[in-house]
Amino acid sequence: MIFNIQRYSTHDGPGIRTVVFLKGCSLGCLWCQNPESRARGRELLFDARLCLEGCNLCAQAAPEAIDRTLNGLIIHRQKVTVAHLDALTHCCPTQALTVCGELKSVEEIMAVVLRDRPFYARSGGGITLSGGEPFMQPELAAALFRASREAGIHTAVETCLHVPWQYIEPSLPYIDLFLADLKQVAEEPFKQWTQGRASRVLENLKRLAAAGKQMIIRVPLIQGFNADEASIMAITDFAADELQVREIHFLPYHTLGMNKYTLLSQPYYAPDKPLKATALLEFAQQYACRKGLTATLRG
Repeated sequence: MIFNIQRYSTHDGPGIRTVVFLKGCSLGCLWCQNPESRARGRELLFDARLCLEGCNLCAQAAPEAIDRTLNGLIIHRQKVTVAHLDALTHCCPTQALTVCGELKSVEEIMAVVLRDRPFYARSGGGITLSGGEPFMQPELAAALFRASREAGIHTAVETCLHVPWQYIEPSLPYIDLFLADLKQVAEEPFKQWTQGRASRVLENLKRLAAAGKQMIIRVPLIQGFNADEASIMAITDFAADELQVREIHFLPYHTLGMNKYTLLSQPYYAPDKPLKATALLEFAQQYACRKGLTATLRG
């Protein structure tokens, strides 16, 4: 189950890359920029701005789940079935109503990936699995990495690592680079903001380091969660001292994904303003450099 394949990406690993986004995540980060990725199954996205007045095609396709009223479209999400999703997939002429999620075979995904093999070779790029959390679909992830390795394509994964180790292990021989999130080392704020366990992530990071896997640590900086000097120092110390990685990326919080929550009829609980903290970001870079890391700010 995937929800996007993005070609010609330059921000998800070295070189020009094809990013395959898998659905499903074990965390519930309040600031998640891809909320449509969290559920394992397909979901409806509705953008009222694109909806045609007087059009009734979706209500006709799924009358039990969708009502057309004088005030617009009403989606009864708890009543949406698999049959409704099938009927609505190619229903809306303006794409105001779309179905997020599509079943694809390894062969179908690799057919897209292999189209850009010349660009990978020239730029040092390859395939990156993202999400959601790619390791929530461990068999698919391992199969894609294996097929890519057999095709001579560089492999990378963007992962929160909040999964059982046995979900990761089958892919280990075929992954060249881990772009691994390290959001927080303290258990309580991690649980409060992500609904997960920091200890699971830290243990998996240690196992990857012990296995000699190349890692770039990524730190999303969120005000109220970890955008403070003490948290940055603790995260950087763990990356440098426990994992002995060479590179760390700091990702200041932004609100570009906020509108997606409206499309899903979900509330947004994270800050409504992007992080503006020049002095803190300078501190993060300088402290990481003092710890011997190459530090990068990523937008």
